[in-house]
Amino acid sequence: MSADDVIPETLTPETAVPASDVPAPEEDQDLAERNANRSHRPQSERFLEFISSGWGDRAPSTAGRAPAADFTAARRSRLSALFPGARLVVPAGTFRVRSNDTDFRFRPHAAFTHLTGLGQEQEPDAVLVLHPVDDGTGDDGSAHRAVLYMNPLAGRDTPEFFSDSRYGEFWVGARPTLDEVATTTGIATAHLDDLRDALAKDVGAGGVELLVVPEADATVEAVVAEIRAQEESGERDARLAEALSELRLVKDAHEVEQMRTAVDATIDGFAHMVRALPAAVAHRRGERVLEGVFIGHARQEGNDVGYTTIAAAGEHATTLHWTDNDGRVEPGQLVLIDAGVEADSLYTADVTRTLPVDGTFTDVQRRVYQAVLDAADAGFAAAVPGARFRDVHDAAMRVLAARLADWGLLPVTAEESLLPENQHHRRWMVHGTSHHLGLDVHDCAQARAELYLDGVLEPGMVFTIEPGLYFKSDDLLVPQELRGIGVRIEDDVLITADGNENLSAALPRDPDAVEAWMASVRRG
Repeated sequence: MSADDVIPETLTPETAVPASDVPAPEEDQDLAERNANRSHRPQSERFLEFISSGWGDRAPSTAGRAPAADFTAARRSRLSALFPGARLVVPAGTFRVRSNDTDFRFRPHAAFTHLTGLGQEQEPDAVLVLHPVDDGTGDDGSAHRAVLYMNPLAGRDTPEFFSDSRYGEFWVGARPTLDEVATTTGIATAHLDDLRDALAKDVGAGGVELLVVPEADATVEAVVAEIRAQEESGERDARLAEALSELRLVKDAHEVEQMRTAVDATIDGFAHMVRALPAAVAHRRGERVLEGVFIGHARQEGNDVGYTTIAAAGEHATTLHWTDNDGRVEPGQLVLIDAGVEADSLYTADVTRTLPVDGTFTDVQRRVYQAVLDAADAGFAAAVPGARFRDVHDAAMRVLAARLADWGLLPVTAEESLLPENQHHRRWMVHGTSHHLGLDVHDCAQARAELYLDGVLEPGMVFTIEPGLYFKSDDLLVPQELRGIGVRIEDDVLITADGNENLSAALPRDPDAVEAWMASVRRG
């Protein structure tokens, strides 16, 4: 039973609200209104007068300027320089329906968080707008003035206070005031009701160009489309999305700190899962035991999981994105766990370890594991400033192709398999070795190929290195002893001035070290 079912009944017991105060549903009631039929929300004037009175003053906010504020100002200035004279619209987004009238937990669009530092449940429907101004007269000398348009805290004398299950203070807590948001973010604020007029100012007929981040908020996009009327700005909208992704390719000091926080919490979560392995083995859905342990840890130590946890035992580890997590966990198997804690700032880790369920690798498991580890190490060796992003993948693939050839699995030599027209070795490693990481688990996804796949590595870039080998149980081209074994090792790497740093190095990778670590964790 949900709170939506309980609270209205508690507020309006039949003995407190006369029947005449609760209007009967109309026969021609719209479908959209029928969800309210179960709520019995009070509507009498006596109730409205009573609930809006007798409240003490709210405690003043003690929140000062957020640590991220100076960094977000610099990010906005870099974006401003790319779009002089254009009005840039960056929505936080709104709620997504999970089931009927219940929503998924709100998470703002990554571009909004990157430019504002905001990332909690208080900003659904908020919109950041960068208004063009005369050169040098904008924020910090930029060509734009930033304004955050938000729904401020509603008064207790409004129906929203007690009756709106999405936004009302009685339901979801008090939103911050506009002044409080301005203090925290260092960005000017305005009421969301002012947004449309602000967007329309000087647009059209050779005036201000209006650009919006696509697919962030359909309602805001519709307002922008109406204002633009016949103007065609779709390509420029795409360029804005592209620029916002590319802005995140190199992390600043605050972002790197948040990545460290997320990775450290993730490493602790893996230790919790190792301790839970006996319980997982004993349960018919042991994979979900492990997943549940990690989710609980992520919610306690961060905001949430950064993505759906993969807890794949045995054959399930050969399915790259196994998220059903409904299988048994058996002694003698390997369990592949791909998991990341999302920090309160919404930066996420993304780490994978493949662990022997009973703490010891078999000879065959160790052979496959070592091949993957050697490929990962080759990727790390290639991940240096001045190299290209694709070099990391290529280095890992050379190792895997050579190992698979040594095992007699390739119909050609390793060198021939590596040729673009062949790629036989990719049968057992079909995914890429790396992806950028940050506010999104697959960060910077709208960046141009020449800056991503073919991009030159720079200090401050953060990405994964995650080779694997996956031998399905019905793969007749591999020996029986390999069938049903899936191994992936994934770490989060920071490019530094003279090489790289493995942010997740505290989680053992070497097979001997993995066994020793698991034994020590279990001893407690």
